[in-house]
This record gives sequence, C-alpha cells and structure tokens, in this order.
Amino acid sequence: MQFLYNFLIYISSFIIWLSQFFSRKMKLFLDGRKDVFKTLASSIKAEDKTIWFHCASLGEFEQGVPLMEVLKEKHPSHKLVITFFSPSGYEIKKNTPLADVVVYLPLDTPKNARNFIQLAHPSLAIFIKYEFWPNYLFQLKKNNIKTLLVSGLFRENQLFFKSYGGFMRKSLKSFNHFFVQDESSEKLLQQINFNNITVSGDTRFDRVFNQLKQDNNLDFISQFKQESLCIVCGSTWPEDEQVLLDYINSSSSTVKFIIAPHKIEAGKIEAFKQNIKKKVVLFSEKENLNLSGYSILIIDTIGLLTKIYSYADIAYVGGAMGSTGLHNILEPITFGIPIVIGKNFKKFPEAKTLLDLKGLFSVNDTAECSEILTKLADDEDFRHKAGMIAKQYAKRNIGATQKVVDYIGTLQF
Repeated sequence: MQFLYNFLIYISSFIIWLSQFFSRKMKLFLDGRKDVFKTLASSIKAEDKTIWFHCASLGEFEQGVPLMEVLKEKHPSHKLVITFFSPSGYEIKKNTPLADVVVYLPLDTPKNARNFIQLAHPSLAIFIKYEFWPNYLFQLKKNNIKTLLVSGLFRENQLFFKSYGGFMRKSLKSFNHFFVQDESSEKLLQQINFNNITVSGDTRFDRVFNQLKQDNNLDFISQFKQESLCIVCGSTWPEDEQVLLDYINSSSSTVKFIIAPHKIEAGKIEAFKQNIKKKVVLFSEKENLNLSGYSILIIDTIGLLTKIYSYADIAYVGGAMGSTGLHNILEPITFGIPIVIGKNFKKFPEAKTLLDLKGLFSVNDTAECSEILTKLADDEDFRHKAGMIAKQYAKRNIGATQKVVDYIGTLQF
C-alpha cells in the first residue's frame, strides 16, 4: 500500500506540473516550493531548536495562532517554523511576525520528508485540524519527534475508518496525542484502537474571542453606518450574492450593507454592482467621499473583515450556498451577531450546533434568504435573542488552547 501511495504522489506531482500552464494557483503552488530546502538550510542552524506547525491553508493557520502565540512566549529560544500546503494560506501569511520561517510543505515523497525533517529538525511538530501526510508522519516517528494533532476533526468516510485503510491508520501512530474538536471524532479514533485523545474543542474560539480585546475601530465604517441597521455579508461568492440580491434591492432605505467578497476580482465585483439598485461605493473609491450617503459598501481589499463584523447587526457568511465550503462563522458570533448561511454546511459542526440553538439560520434560496433577513431586521427582540445565543455559544467553547498548552508542559522537547 505504501508503494502504491508513493506512486500516486509521483503521478500527482506530474499532473500538478502540467496544470501550472493553465492555473495561476498551481503555478504559485509549484514556484513557491522551488526553494523550500534552500530557505530552511539558510534559516535554521544545526544547533537551533525548532517547533514546526503545519497548516493546510489560512483557516488552519488562524486555528493555530493562539497556540503559536503561547509557545512563542513560553519557549523564546525555539524557532517557529510554519508550513502551508495551499497558496491561499502561504501568500497571505508568508510574512507573519509569529514565525521565524514560513515555507510551503513539499509534496509528500519519502525523499522530501527526509530532507525536510533533517533541515527543520523540529523537537515538537503540531498539525492543525487535518492533512495527514504519511511520509512526513513516518519520518517524525522514526526520529522520535513529539507530534500532536490540534483541533482535529474526523469523519466516518475518511480512509482511516475503512477496512482497506490500514496504511493510513499506521501513519496515525506517529501522533503522541490527538486534541479533537468533538466527541464524535474521539469515538471514531477509539474504534480503531487509539486512546491518546483529549476532546479539547476548537482553538478558533480562543482566536476569535481575543478579537474583543483588540481595537476594532474603523473610521470609514463608522461614517458609512451612522445609526443605520447594518448587515455585513462576509466572504461571499457569486452564488451567495445571487441569493442576497433581491433583499438588498427591496430592503428598507434604513438598512445598510457591507459586502466583503471572498475573492477580489474587479470584473465580478463590477457585474454584481451593476445589478444593485441602490447607491454603491467601493472601498477603493472612498477617499474624499461622504460615505454616509451610500447604502452599499463593497470591500474590494483583504484583511478588514474581522473588524468590520464588530459593526454588524446581522451577518451573512458566505461559502455554503455553493460547494466551496462555509467560511468562518466564529468571528461574527463573538460579537453577538445572528448568522445567516447557505445550505451546504454539513461538514461544519459549529454551524450545525448553532442552527439547533437558533443562533444561526440556513437558507436554501433567494426567497428564504429574504424572509429570514426581513425577520431579523424588523424584529429587534428576535435579532438580539439570536445574537445572544451565538455569543454565549462562543463563550462556552473557549479554552481549547489552554488544554493543549497544559499537555505540552508535560513534554520534554
């Protein structure tokens, strides 16, 4: 099975090489990996102590931040090495001050794994949520490197839990401890004879709750919002914008909208803007304008959404109306805001729980979207109750980071 896995990795690497000629993202994927070993060799000395965090993409990085911050403070002599698999994580966070070294993770071949572990020589390796690369895990085990999974989330359809998944189950033996988000993940691991498990919850709750301690003031948002009720539509895709459009156009003039698309593509933003019947202004156009006279503000930049949520009375979080995956609902709920999302969220346990609690509402189409947004906008008691449910849910789930930190405190590394 290991031979077959390695063969498929080599085949995949050839397909990825071909795809760079048709996809900018794949070109970034390949170009970013060209100098990984050179970067490691020049940044990490043989005598350095290192802690390695692997994050698939941006969301997993955000999950890891609370733990990175604590370990950086508690172990200042250790260098922090962060790897990403996806360009969407690496390109945004390659200059993060949290890390001493940020690189792409080379493809999971035996040779790459050996070279990476030799050059980075971590004394502690931490994988965030998922991405189980067998060759890297086998090398960590071979070198007796303490390895943890943090905020892990397992599902029954994963290969580990299939009768033919022995090879992948073997790779899980490299982990000294699993910190999982829920009891369902714990039970699945127990079924395949793993008991080194703690149900710690999700470190993202710690990450977003810390946002309340930050300065979230944005003068241009204050000028835009004034005293109006504000609906923030965050990380939207075209399919989200399509179901929102009717309500945006038909809603009261006293309701204002801030729309932050997930991808900043001028053509798509312009096409959406042309379908809006109210006064629209882009973030990039705001200089020397009185924003209070506009009903719609489109954020055609990145990095502001978390602070913008602090101004919201209602949030629509994108990604679940199509197949791209629901984006982060924890940022808005921390501010005590009711959430509306699309229909495809089954892989997101926090969304399912919050839906049952009635702090979140899922919609299937334009009509349902308009109906719930109208209800939330018009019924202040209903809106505040849903927002309070969301905030209390967030509060109840903080503390995962401390559980991991307490365990790490028992390790020698």
